[in-house]
Amino acid sequence: MIVYEYPFNERIRTLLRLEDLYEKFKFFVQQEHPMQHHVALATIFDMLEVAGRADLKSDLLQELERQKQSLLAYRSNPAVAADTLDAVLAELDKASSALVTSQGKTGQNVRDNEWLMSIRGRTIIPGGACEFDLPSYYAWQKRPAEQRHADIMGWFGPLAPLLEALALVLRLLRNSGAPVKMIAVAGSYQQMLQGKIYQMLRLTLDESTGAIPEISANKYMLWVRFTTQDGDCKPKPLEEDVPFDLTLCNF
Repeated sequence: MIVYEYPFNERIRTLLRLEDLYEKFKFFVQQEHPMQHHVALATIFDMLEVAGRADLKSDLLQELERQKQSLLAYRSNPAVAADTLDAVLAELDKASSALVTSQGKTGQNVRDNEWLMSIRGRTIIPGGACEFDLPSYYAWQKRPAEQRHADIMGWFGPLAPLLEALALVLRLLRNSGAPVKMIAVAGSYQQMLQGKIYQMLRLTLDESTGAIPEISANKYMLWVRFTTQDGDCKPKPLEEDVPFDLTLCNF
C-alpha cells in the first residue's frame, strides 16, 4: 500500500516539507561516508531555509497547547484508556518544554557560524563545494566518521526541539481521521466538502494498481484524478475504476 498526503494549507505544507527533510537527515547522518555526511549537512541548510518563518515556533507551541487542552477533556471519559492518554499528554508536555527552552531564532547557531555559512553559500552553486573551493571543508570531510557525526549532531542540536514538536503534531493530525473506502470511477473522484475545514488529506491505494493520484482541493471541493506511467515515466490518464482509502484529517 502507498500513502499519498495532500496539505490543505501553507502551514501544513511547511510542516510536511520539514518532516521530509528531517527523515532524510536522520538517514544520511547515520551513515559513515563523507559524501553522505555532506548530504546530511546540506539538509540542515535546507531545513533552515524552510523553517525561516519567524512564527513557526510559536505556531507549534500554540498547537501543542490546543492539543493538550483537547485531550484533557477526555480524562473523565471511561471509554478512553487512561494510560495511553497520559502517555500522549506527557509527550506534549515534553515537546512544549523543549521548545520553550530553546533560545533565539531557529538555527541561529548555524547562521552565526561563519565557516558553516561559507559552506552553505558554496553548496547553492552546482559543484561549488569542491576541494579547491573549500579546502577546509575538504579537510573536515577527511576526519573520522565518528567525529564528523558528532560535529553534525552538535550543529543540528538546537533544531531538534522544533523537528520533534512538528513530528508529534503531524502524528496527532494523521490519527485524527478515519479511513473511508472509495472508488474513483474511470479514474476520477470528486467530493463536495461543503465548506468544512480540513488540514490534510491522506489517500491509500494498492501499489499493484499502478495508479498515481493528482489531488486538488479547497474548502468546497476535493478532486482526485488518477494517472499511470508509461515506459518513459510520462504520466497518462487512467480510465479504469480505482479503489482507494480516503482519510480527511483535522484537529
